[in-house]
Amino acid sequence: MFTLNQLSGFVAVAEELHYGRAAERLRMTQPPLSRQIQLLERELRVQLFDRSGRAVRLTPAGRAFLQDARRLLHEAENATLAVRRVPAGEAGAVRTGFTATSAYGVLGGVLETARQRLPHVEVVLRELVSRDQLEMLSSGALDLGLLRPPVTRPELDSRQVLREPLLAALPEGHELAAGSEPLRPEDLDGADVVMYSPTEARYFHELLVSLFRGAHVTPRYTQHVSQVHTVLALVRAGLGAGLVPSTARVLRFEGVVLRPVELPDPEPVELHLAWRRGNDNPALWALLDLLRDDEEPSATL
Repeated sequence: MFTLNQLSGFVAVAEELHYGRAAERLRMTQPPLSRQIQLLERELRVQLFDRSGRAVRLTPAGRAFLQDARRLLHEAENATLAVRRVPAGEAGAVRTGFTATSAYGVLGGVLETARQRLPHVEVVLRELVSRDQLEMLSSGALDLGLLRPPVTRPELDSRQVLREPLLAALPEGHELAAGSEPLRPEDLDGADVVMYSPTEARYFHELLVSLFRGAHVTPRYTQHVSQVHTVLALVRAGLGAGLVPSTARVLRFEGVVLRPVELPDPEPVELHLAWRRGNDNPALWALLDLLRDDEEPSATL
């Protein structure tokens, strides 16, 4: 098989049409360059240069091979540059899990940071509930997660990237839909409420149970579902009220009124980034460093 040095020698001679100038360009002497060309011709089993006269000329086979030789050298150069980016975290892939609601806001900031500042890093996305993200982060199947707390596994690290309020979602015409003042949890006492699943949406389920218990409120749960957009769809269908994070505003469900809720903690909904401490993916650490730098009051995160 021919070598990259042989290809470089061939391209130099083909472009210069002079062995001496080609050797000077490659910073070598002429005899070893001639030897490279001979070995390349022997490997290809064709004559690349016409040696019948004093001038150096390409044969038809040489002209045809020149384009491929340039392409191969270009690809080899690109491959070298790409592999050198990997240890610096400037290339590679970051396998990223995200919850459905994180896609409404924070995920966009993560992707934009990667696109703008790590253009050679691919962010491979997996939509997963927080519980599944924790499992895959621990096993190494994911590099990064956008998930709900708590993150208590000793092998994982995390940091909060978002806090936001809860909003009451009400069908148009509901007795609580009118008015400008914030609602209180007590307003939902005895009311029909679309609730989150205790298994598939454990974070929101436990958050609302704690909220209602603290306010001594007992709603009537009409359905248990796993996704915020499903809550909104069932609210619109008239199955009751719902409580959703404020990022749900971007969904703009027709027939659903969103009203603020007055709570002891005005921003009880948290979203965290999580990763495994022993992860050896340089691109993960490069992205985390950039996201940390972006965590300013005016930033997306």
